[in-house]
Amino acid sequence: MRHMTSLFSQGFGKLANTHFPKPIQDLINNGYVNLMGLNMSEFRDPTTYETLNALFTRQLEIPREFSADPKDFISPCDSLITECGRLHEDIALHIKGMYYNINDLLGDEIDDAKKAKLIDGDFINFYLSPKDYHRYHIPCDLIVKKAVHIPGKLYPVNMRYLNKQPNLFVENERVVLECENSEGKLFCMVLVGALNVGVMQVSFEPSIQTNASHTEVSVYEYAEGVKLSKNDDFGCFEMGSTIVIIAEADLLELEVEPGEKVSYAQTIAKIK
Repeated sequence: MRHMTSLFSQGFGKLANTHFPKPIQDLINNGYVNLMGLNMSEFRDPTTYETLNALFTRQLEIPREFSADPKDFISPCDSLITECGRLHEDIALHIKGMYYNINDLLGDEIDDAKKAKLIDGDFINFYLSPKDYHRYHIPCDLIVKKAVHIPGKLYPVNMRYLNKQPNLFVENERVVLECENSEGKLFCMVLVGALNVGVMQVSFEPSIQTNASHTEVSVYEYAEGVKLSKNDDFGCFEMGSTIVIIAEADLLELEVEPGEKVSYAQTIAKIK
């Protein structure tokens, strides 16, 4: 049975995708921009978006510059770093004092041998607030070897819930991407769903349908791998959420701190 957070989010999603008469839609869009304090300087005028969800998943009109150095690992999104650092074996922090196990986060469909390579590695949690740009981008040249969609709940992932809800990332619906960089080193990117709409688009795998009626885990394996380049746009969250990156030991030298606000395209780590 689907959790009430998923049902609520699906209902809100229908509202967010409704085309209202233009005067009403303009009022909704401008109201959202003002209420949330969106900076629209890199985007079209709010009144040009036909639905609230179109505004929320807006694409940049002005491309951002990023480092072409293959050793520079860029932020995949605009976000707050709620936690980052070295794993304690297979344990990472949601935020200070709240932990999660990466084996539980990644699920049973990621091979144990791959999970073992992540022991004592590094992690970064990116929280996207409602006012952030909600598309996500590739942090370095990579190959996606496997994608796993794990249905689940859609609790909010804001700081209030992170402080009170144990195993929040593990309980929420998520998409796990098993990746290798250009030197064959392993890292995983985990897209974590959240309350309100709860949809995570993955452009290279349109078969992934999140916050849908099915409750079974879906696995997509790529024998040749899906090659993606640093900075590629590969989808978006429909409403706020979180990205978690977990990298094998000695892959990344982090250049960010917990509590730091980062922008997509900003260099956040060096590839060793």
